Amino acid sequence: MTDPSRLRPEDRADFEAVLHLALSNGDIRGALRSDPTGGASARLRAHALTHADAITAAAGEPYRTYLTVRAAARKDARRPIGSGSLLPALAVLTPLVAVTSAGALLLLGFLLQVAGAPGPLPGSLVAAGWTLALVAAVSGLLALCALLRSALGGRGVPTAGRVEQARLAWRQALLDQGMLPHLHRHLDPRSEAVVTPSSPPDTLTPCPARARKDRTSCSD
Repeated sequence: MTDPSRLRPEDRADFEAVLHLALSNGDIRGALRSDPTGGASARLRAHALTHADAITAAAGEPYRTYLTVRAAARKDARRPIGSGSLLPALAVLTPLVAVTSAGALLLLGFLLQVAGAPGPLPGSLVAAGWTLALVAAVSGLLALCALLRSALGGRGVPTAGRVEQARLAWRQALLDQGMLPHLHRHLDPRSEAVVTPSSPPDTLTPCPARARKDRTSCSD
């Protein structure tokens, strides 16, 4: 099973966008300004890209939330169009059919009764009409409850909106908890990232070796 804290390939662009934003941070940019060649910035960027999984793991919880929300959205998108649509259709059609049939049976039954038709048929039609009227009332009430429930449930943030919110929350956490701390750690003066090529060469030569070369004292 894939480690949920590892950066997914499809999220690489977001990671690089956050890295670009972090490198534009005032503190980072000020520290890198001492290297006019841009080599320190390039090394720092390459180091961050190499350690993308470790940086992503620092914001693991928001990233896992984002992956979960995105996976649910993709699952919903792959669901067939007709899936789950039968019951709502029946909930709407049943009251309509029932009330129409009830009206027709009641009208026919009352007409037969007024006309004095013999036999139990008029009474049966009226009884069936009232039964269908009751079915129409109950099914209509259930359909109304279902519509209200769907309306209340749909008042939340749409799926696409939830995915975007989770994505932005992860990117912010990645910047604050992962990227900036990582870059600051590797801006330590002892690290390679900030050794500037503009320093005079002889200042990097040990004093005893320099003294042997030009016979000067080490008092400087």
